[in-house]
Amino acid sequence: MAQRAQPLGAGIRAGAVVAALVLLLTLGTLGAVFARAEGVVALGPGDWAALRFTLVQATLSAAFSVVLAIPVARALARRAFFGRSALVTLLGAPFILPVIVAILGLLAVFGRNGLLNQGLQILGVAPLSIYGLQGVVLAHVFFNLPLATRLILQGWQSIPAERFRLAASLGFGARDVNRWLERPMLRTVLPGAFVVIFVVCLTSFAVALTLGGGPGATTVELAIYQAFRFEFDLGRAALLSLVQFALSALAAVLAVWVAVPAFGGAGLDRVPQRWDAGGLACRSADTLWITLAALFLILPLWMVVARGLPAIPQLPTSVLTAAIRSLLVAVSSAFLMLGLALPLAIARVQLGRGPAGAALEVTGALSIAASPLVIGTGLFIVIFPLTDPVALALPVTALVNAVMSLPFAMRVLVPALREAEAAYGRLADSLGMSGLARLRLLVLPRLRRPIGFATGLAAALSMGDLGVIALFADPAQATLPLQLYRLMAAYQMDQAAGAALLLLALSLLLFWIFDRGGRGHAAT
Repeated sequence: MAQRAQPLGAGIRAGAVVAALVLLLTLGTLGAVFARAEGVVALGPGDWAALRFTLVQATLSAAFSVVLAIPVARALARRAFFGRSALVTLLGAPFILPVIVAILGLLAVFGRNGLLNQGLQILGVAPLSIYGLQGVVLAHVFFNLPLATRLILQGWQSIPAERFRLAASLGFGARDVNRWLERPMLRTVLPGAFVVIFVVCLTSFAVALTLGGGPGATTVELAIYQAFRFEFDLGRAALLSLVQFALSALAAVLAVWVAVPAFGGAGLDRVPQRWDAGGLACRSADTLWITLAALFLILPLWMVVARGLPAIPQLPTSVLTAAIRSLLVAVSSAFLMLGLALPLAIARVQLGRGPAGAALEVTGALSIAASPLVIGTGLFIVIFPLTDPVALALPVTALVNAVMSLPFAMRVLVPALREAEAAYGRLADSLGMSGLARLRLLVLPRLRRPIGFATGLAAALSMGDLGVIALFADPAQATLPLQLYRLMAAYQMDQAAGAALLLLALSLLLFWIFDRGGRGHAAT
């Protein structure tokens, strides 16, 4: 299918236009910042400290997330219990959870007046501080422990049931199974999981902004924000942006380099029976790890709900207005993302697996290595001579959020489009179906589910974003995440809890509406 001529020449041209736009918004905005910078600057002591902190916190966050996920994933793989499927589904929730909401929930549990310190006070133990390196790592583990657990759980599920049956017939105990089956699988899964989480933590902004705790706990992304927002030092912002881009690109290459073939083998897809895990010690350990993981994930969110519900009726008008503003930005961002991702995915599939197609795919993933703050700064510089950038803060935010969601959408749309073309492409060719007719009759119906999921994901991520809008939005244009951050900074924690609950509900609602719409009448 990939090698034959395709009648969708217009799709390839549209994909090329989108690729050019993405290049302008990523590399072009970085060039605009450099062009506006006055002279060549060098990294100062504070910048080197931010770079060291970024690498340290990303390494620690990835290491803790992966190490703690191993016993949790093993327990989920070995046990069948009521609510297991719901818990596994919950492990995917933090990905669309607004960062600022999760931080407020973590503060309710681990903060100065949180549940943990209240318990320590009763025991006469000195309170713990959530601010600084420990707070940043804690928040990143909260977000990435579920991701690591899902990745490692897939590794366990890839081991055929017949191997466990053979191990039982050979009299293997838990240690033997761990040595001959589980450790080889972990050696193939853990490096990739570590690198993925490391890349995610490199571009931390909202977590460092709220929990960083001063100059000693500043990430490169946060340093870019400070250089532009407070100092308007474009040379320093540009240099830090280049450092950020290089770090993310290097980590992405590393992620490809450490990728190894999946562990497993042929089997009959039977449900594994774990005779090695029937002892009391194994059952107790698995129960403990599942309970701790569930509490760690659910308790902060429950605290947001419990504290936010009473505050909902008393929310000020500014919060409700910000919520409407965020909804408009999120929906606009979702449709902008779809307008970018669909032509790019069509062109990628039409060009096949040659160099041109690979170049398009790399372009679509380029924004994962770019800083949204740099894109926003570059657009600010470009727009400033033409009009007031503050007046365009919301459209710029929607556009940047759409570009940042593009890599996730491409990973969803491209495989589905390949399947549709492989199954129905020749029939469409024989009927002379091309252009808009092919898009309407073949592509959109077959891609309804992935399109719904991708747009829902983009809308939820945009709804909770606290990035570009923090650069140059005035108080009259605050989105809900920015308004929530301002309430937290003003120590209005009751109203902040209500705003956080509203943000959480709207984010999940947007995702559900788009995802459900994509499913249509299909069985769920």
